[in-house]
Amino acid sequence: MKNNRWVIIGIVFFVIVAVGNYFWVNAQMDSLFAYRSLLHNSPPVPGEAFEWAQEEKPTRRVVFILVDALRNDTSHKKDVMPYLNELRAQAAWATSHSQAPSYSAPGYSVIGTGAWPYLSDGPAMNLDYEEIPTWTQDNIFSAAHRAGLKTAISGYYWFEKLVPQNDVDASFYTPEEDTAADRAVLDAAAPWLKSDDYQFILIHLDQVDYAGHHEGGPQDPRWDEAAKRVDDHIREIVSLLDLELDTVVITSDHGQIDKGGHGGHEEIVLREPLVLAGAGIIPGQYPDTEMVDLAPTLATLLGANIPATSQGHILFDMLALSETQKVVVEKALIAQQRQLHAAYTESFSDPLPIREDMDFVTGTTFAIEATSTQQEDKERRLSFNLPVFLTIIPAYLIFRNWKKVKMLFAGALAYILLFNVYYVLVAQRTYSFSSVAGLDSFVLFNAITAVVLLGAIWLFLILKLGILKKGVAESAEKTILLTAFILYLLSLPVLWHYAVNGSLVTWFLPEFPIMFRGFLGMVQSIMVAVVGIVLTGVGALAAKFTKKS
Repeated sequence: MKNNRWVIIGIVFFVIVAVGNYFWVNAQMDSLFAYRSLLHNSPPVPGEAFEWAQEEKPTRRVVFILVDALRNDTSHKKDVMPYLNELRAQAAWATSHSQAPSYSAPGYSVIGTGAWPYLSDGPAMNLDYEEIPTWTQDNIFSAAHRAGLKTAISGYYWFEKLVPQNDVDASFYTPEEDTAADRAVLDAAAPWLKSDDYQFILIHLDQVDYAGHHEGGPQDPRWDEAAKRVDDHIREIVSLLDLELDTVVITSDHGQIDKGGHGGHEEIVLREPLVLAGAGIIPGQYPDTEMVDLAPTLATLLGANIPATSQGHILFDMLALSETQKVVVEKALIAQQRQLHAAYTESFSDPLPIREDMDFVTGTTFAIEATSTQQEDKERRLSFNLPVFLTIIPAYLIFRNWKKVKMLFAGALAYILLFNVYYVLVAQRTYSFSSVAGLDSFVLFNAITAVVLLGAIWLFLILKLGILKKGVAESAEKTILLTAFILYLLSLPVLWHYAVNGSLVTWFLPEFPIMFRGFLGMVQSIMVAVVGIVLTGVGALAAKFTKKS
């Protein structure tokens, strides 16, 4: 028993690592799914709607076409979306930028409220229909309704949960996402477009996103085929409008990586097309915009108040407003930003003031984010010592015993290197949540990879070092050391994530690139710990029979 104590300790440690990481991963994801903004219980109070005279209104109505997952580069392909590019030639257009997490529910919330995910109080991740919360923050639908306008939505049924339904006068929702669903969405919206009864209409088309998830992603020809069909739908919608009187706005909520998928921080999933055409719009190509700019710009076109939690700029250069209207809107924007700053920072002991050396919107957002970062840094300092300790002490022990363990540590490095080469070059995955199509498939991928790579490296070292001939204890100890070294290397991104983001998601959203690497390290650690236990037993049995023979 005394000779086997390190083997027993190692196996117990691996069980703790596997079980601990399992519960930690689940707790972290649960906390991310449950995230709510600091403004959840104290949303800023909406300001007054703009009182345009009838003859001064920039537009009779706004029709907002949201093409789910349409990549910016796809939207510029004239052979794929000829009508959109024809429309772009007579429209104001730009590239829009969003922020991670690049999932649909957060994107819808940013578009609707004009606030980034940490502030909008929409879901930070996509949730099951039953779990989706209704926006607590002011939004473009509520603002339009308070201005006496009638609103309508035709699209995916998540909007039924997100948007306060007492601010929606007509609606059609579907749980489907494919071509047939888009046809049903258009058929439901057509009567609204043919009448003058509704002043703000959202039409949500989902088949491009469906092609990305279920038909091979943007690298597959079916992606372009879906985009072509959407282009025909856009033509059909615009044909029912009078662009002398009406305004059409077209954008997306996120893109998709080449293999299909989104949710991460890749540039391709955070760039969306933005096209505004018709009444109240000055055509031309414009500098890049941000997704939060859309809600206050729509509110200005409609003559509604700027949504109270909005962090966006009004795209004045694109809008045909009189100087008097611009003065009124700018005054309202400054008042809204002051109130937002006051509402957010009142819970902090040392809030930073609005920066006066920037434009007012940028200065307000800077002050809000700097105040938040200041508090985050205080909390990070409290949790910094443990990751440092758990990084340095094992490194020191490895260095002290380098001659004895260098081959095993080289095997651990080989595992990390081979896993990442396979992950990026063969599996073509990215280091972000865009590559997590589903938790089950992601876990299975990691399990198979761990079995194959760790098994191959273990077998090579066992044979190379002749460990089986040295007995059961030697074989078990060397297997445990190899597994422990791999777990140590896998723990480094986990410890980094812990130092930056904390153990769970609380009042601020995590740094998603860092979180994903930690998440990947935790999932890998579970698999490696389990495989390490199995190989320890296999090695011991093999050594026993080798010695007998």
